[in-house]
Amino acid sequence: MKKQLFVLLGLGLLLVGASASAQTVNMKVNVPFNFIVSGGTLPSGEYTIQGLGTAGNAMSIRSADKTAKSLVLASRCESRKTPERSKLVFHRYGDRYFLAQIWMAGNNAGHELPQSRRETEVARDYTVQEVVLVAALR
Repeated sequence: MKKQLFVLLGLGLLLVGASASAQTVNMKVNVPFNFIVSGGTLPSGEYTIQGLGTAGNAMSIRSADKTAKSLVLASRCESRKTPERSKLVFHRYGDRYFLAQIWMAGNNAGHELPQSRRETEVARDYTVQEVVLVAALR
C-alpha cells in the first residue's frame, strides 16, 4: 500500500513539474508602438518577457536597453487552438495599446494580464480591437 502511494505521489509531482515547465515564458519581441502595461506606458522597441518564479504568473517585461521595465501578475488562460508561434495580444482603443495576453508556441495555456483602471476608462469611449504581435525573436 505504501509503495502504491509513493508511486502515485511521484507521478503527481512529475505532472506538476511538467506543467510548470510548460508554462515557462522567455521571449524577445519587437513592439513597433508604445503600449501600456499595469497603467504605465512603455515605448516602442525590443523587449524581453520572462516568467518569474515557479508558479509562472509573475512576468518581467524589460526593454533591450533596460531603461523601460514593468512587473505584472498574470492569470492563466487557455485556448482550444495551440499557437504555432509565440505571440503577444494587445487591446487597441484608438491609438492606445494595452498588453492583454502572452502566449508561448506549442502551449495552449497562456497568460492573461488584468485590465487596468486606465484601460477600463479608455474602453468606455472606444470599441476594442485585438492586435496580435508575433514574437519573431527568441
